[in-house]
Amino acid sequence: MNVGDRVRLLTGTEEGIVTRLLDSELVEVAIDNDFTIPVLRREVVVVAQEEGNNFDRTAPDYRVGQVPGKNANASKKDRSQRPSQPAAAKPAQPSLQEALAAVASKGAGVAKVGGTAAPAGKQAAAAKGLFLALVHQSPELLAVTLINNTEADVLYTYGEETSTRPYRALAADKLGPKASTKPLSFLHMKDFETWPAVIFQLLPHRANGDAAYELLTKRQGFKASTFYSSIRPAPVIQKDAYLFQLDEKAAAAIAPEQLTQEAPAATPAKPAGVDAAALKAQLSGDAPAKPAAVVAAAAPAPASPVVAPSHEFDLHLEALRPDNKEELSNTAILRIQLDAFEDALSRALATNMHEIVFIHGMGNGVLRKEIHRQLSRNKDIKFFEDARKEKFGFGATLVRLK
Repeated sequence: MNVGDRVRLLTGTEEGIVTRLLDSELVEVAIDNDFTIPVLRREVVVVAQEEGNNFDRTAPDYRVGQVPGKNANASKKDRSQRPSQPAAAKPAQPSLQEALAAVASKGAGVAKVGGTAAPAGKQAAAAKGLFLALVHQSPELLAVTLINNTEADVLYTYGEETSTRPYRALAADKLGPKASTKPLSFLHMKDFETWPAVIFQLLPHRANGDAAYELLTKRQGFKASTFYSSIRPAPVIQKDAYLFQLDEKAAAAIAPEQLTQEAPAATPAKPAGVDAAALKAQLSGDAPAKPAAVVAAAAPAPASPVVAPSHEFDLHLEALRPDNKEELSNTAILRIQLDAFEDALSRALATNMHEIVFIHGMGNGVLRKEIHRQLSRNKDIKFFEDARKEKFGFGATLVRLK
């Protein structure tokens, strides 16, 4: 399962696009390209391309006045009202997977959707360079794409930076000249205020070339004051996109003589804690016989004691962050709750608690399922069950510890 795959929920009929791999067990899915939810991997299945071809399952056809999630399927309901066309002249509607592949075309030139070239229009020649392009997949969903509008290959890595995680590596590959990558991740417009900063490392490369190049590292954050004015035609893919150049300062070539210079030999480090001069004086007989002077090692800071969590641990966001005023996505809220659960469970085990109740609420059941999955794999858990229903309903789990 990869970012960009179209999947179906096993617990319902909804379909969506995988927009982010949260961890080894959790993915983020955009339903109808309108809102995102975290889903366990085992609860979704990838929709095969053959299914769309055989059953005529086309991607939503957004037209003027349509809004994803509200009337995104209007194109299916009012087909009878559209003017009829001869079967031979009617072009086949591309599936969503084909549309994504067309947007992220790896070849040079104009991306093709359903076998028809997108018109380039009469536009000025695109600037040379490497670009970050955010391309609309729907009115609310943007695909993060790297564009190489140069004559050289580019080795790249892609990662993201958030307030809770300094860096998370997501992709690495080689991109050919005059080409673009497949979507590296997806960003939702409603979460603009909490978008991560994207970080690229770029290394130009020319086969049989005469020069090596320095590594470029670019961190790109997003601010409303500059983001919305950055939309313009993107090179290679020939679509309007929010475009940011990553190599305003081109990678400098490394001179051949610099490549042949040997790095200076590292000076051996002195043994930690030993005064070498005092030890040499004693061995030579110039100093009275006494123990060698030893540099006093800094005393380690005393470890703070582990505090046992409360017997009834509330995982609701308002209990974990009572002063929180920022709008958080469902994915961010779930991650905060799971981190709090793991911390409280580890402290309960460290302080030899016999039992603890986690209050997770009902909701859509994703948090409860993830908590039960982790508890079932922990060998320090004697058993767990729904807590007293007369007090918590089905919104709490009692955990007995060994």
